[in-house]
Formats: sequence, structure tokens, C-alpha cells
Amino acid sequence: PRDARKRWIAGQQKSKGYVVLDAGAAAAITHGGGSLLCVGVKNVGGHFQRGDVIRLEDESGRAIGQGLVNYSSTEAMTLVGAPTREIADRLGYANEPELVHRDNLVVYR
Repeated sequence: PRDARKRWIAGQQKSKGYVVLDAGAAAAITHGGGSLLCVGVKNVGGHFQRGDVIRLEDESGRAIGQGLVNYSSTEAMTLVGAPTREIADRLGYANEPELVHRDNLVVYR
């Protein structure tokens, strides 16, 4: 079921927005198979809601993957660079500890 879900995410041609990752987050996503945490996000673009597909870009603007986001674009802008422990303080609640969970993330090869 997880492979089918990832194929579905990969097949979504139109992303609702994007996030720019710092070098550490980009490496963790592309080589480590990790989830995307807010602390690794440098910028947010577009307008998206929780559950939308967003594009993940490195600092040079190269798309490295896409996934289903756990927070809206407005919330994500508030969470740029935030350690996981600060999510609830910044938003007043915490849906998930990561912006995009690795099970909902596809990395471009």
C-alpha cells in the first residue's frame, strides 16, 4: 500500500506550492530517507492547504521531490526554521512533528 501511495504522489503533476530546503535538509531527504522537518525549511512559496502536494527544492531552486504537506502555506511560513519543539508555541497547536512525513514523500532520482 505504501508503494501505491508513493506512486500516486509521484504522479501528481501540479503542486500547489513549494518549500526551499537548506543543505542539511536536502541531504537528509535525498540520501537519508528522512522526513522534512520545519527546521530545514528556508522559504515557502505558493498557496496550499494541509494534504496538498508541494514541491521540495534545494537552495539553487532544483526540485528534489514532492510530498503531501501537514500544514498550510500560512502555517508553514510561521514555522520556517522552527525546531519541532517550537511548533505548538508558534501556532498554538501541533498537527504533526514534521512538515512532510517520509511516507508521504517522493524523491526525484
